[in-house]
Parts: sequence; C-alpha cells; structure tokens
Amino acid sequence: MTATGHDEDTDRSTPSPKPRRVRRTVASVVSVIGELLITAGLVLGLFVVYSLWWTNVLADREAHQQGDKVRKDWASPGPTGPGALDTKDGIGFLHVPAMSNGEVLVRKGTEAEILNEGVAGYYTKPAKSELPKDKKGNFTLAAHRDGHGARFHNIDKIKDGDPIVFETKDTWYVYKVFSILAETSKYNVDVLDDVPKESGKRKAGRFITLTTCTPVYTSNYRYVVWGELERTEKVDAERTPPKELR
Repeated sequence: MTATGHDEDTDRSTPSPKPRRVRRTVASVVSVIGELLITAGLVLGLFVVYSLWWTNVLADREAHQQGDKVRKDWASPGPTGPGALDTKDGIGFLHVPAMSNGEVLVRKGTEAEILNEGVAGYYTKPAKSELPKDKKGNFTLAAHRDGHGARFHNIDKIKDGDPIVFETKDTWYVYKVFSILAETSKYNVDVLDDVPKESGKRKAGRFITLTTCTPVYTSNYRYVVWGELERTEKVDAERTPPKELR
C-alpha cells in the first residue's frame, strides 16, 4: 500500500471537526433553552402562587381590618354615626351559608381596587344598585371568584331556596334564592335591572343579585344568583343572628 493510499484511508476514518462543533453548538442551545423553560416555569408557578394564594392572604387581612372598623363604628354612640348605609368603610355584611365563607363586608363600588381588598361591592355603574332599606329595587353585588379573597368562589354551591342574609347596623335582611343563571355575557347588564326579567320576575319587588366571573379562574362570562326579600328582623343588643345563620 502506498503512502498516498494510507493517507486517504486515514482521512476517511477520522471524523471531521466541523460535525463535532455543530453537535456541541446544538447541545449548548438545547441546554440554554431547557434552562430558560425551567426558569419560565418557576416564574409562572410563582405568579400562580401569588395570584391564587398570596393575594388571598393580603385581601383577607385587609377585609378583616375593615370589618373590625365597621363593627367598632357601629358600637360607637352617635345619632348619625357609622352604620349609615352609605359610607366609604362599608355598609354591612353579607352572609351566605351555602358559600361557607363567613361574613363578607360590602362596600360601595365594584372597581377592581375595591374588590381586590377582599370585599363585595354594590354597583354604582353601569346600573345603580338600590339598597336593602329601599322599598323596591335590586340590591346588586359583585365580588371576585378567585384571588383577592375570592369571596364568591363557591357561588355555584348556592341552590334555589337557600338563604342570603344581609346585616346592617340595625337590621337583618333575609332573602331567599329563587333563580340562578350559571352563565351569561359579561356585558349583560340586564341582570342588574330593578326587575331582573331573566330571573323570571315581572313585577317590582325587593331583590338581591350576586354576580361574579365564570368559569373559575377566568373572566369570560358571569354567574348570577337572584334572591327576594322574605322578611326583616331588628338587631337586638346581642346581635342575635336570624335562624338561617344559627
């Protein structure tokens, strides 16, 4: 075998350095992409924890402080003191046994900065809510279903005939659920009408409406629950709750 032939065999059996460099480059790129995906996953996971857990912690703390202030104000003497129905601190407490979330402070307005504090709010727009003391109309409320206290998270547990109780400084308002709309457009403001026809009602009365986002963890649609006032009870010195809450 000639020297030249031997060199040709050696050249054919020795891998070119170029494919090795390409493989190393591809491996490096794959490694970097993998690390970026892991980092993105961690960031996303932290965001989910923040959105669904930590915002609840913060909202619960804020709502508890606000609720304590309202109750202390109610206990303070004064002819026009707090407890009047339209204050910035809160107008009263919503109790819905089926939702198993205790009392929910209700404030004026449904803007995000209000609901994010772990409270429910009554509508001032696009349709102005009536208040429980009004002789006719619809007391319309909204609250978050996930994050920021998630006060209406279990709204789907409410059934026809269930009680909804609203507590003010002087009065318990006891409503009974009569209609549920499990999904409707978020632009459907008719559900807030004084006579909400989609609930089946055709005559004026004293109604309460609970609204929140649906499905859970989205804001694509709205879930609506309607109740009608059955009776009122005066608050006694011990603030004894009505039988529906015992």
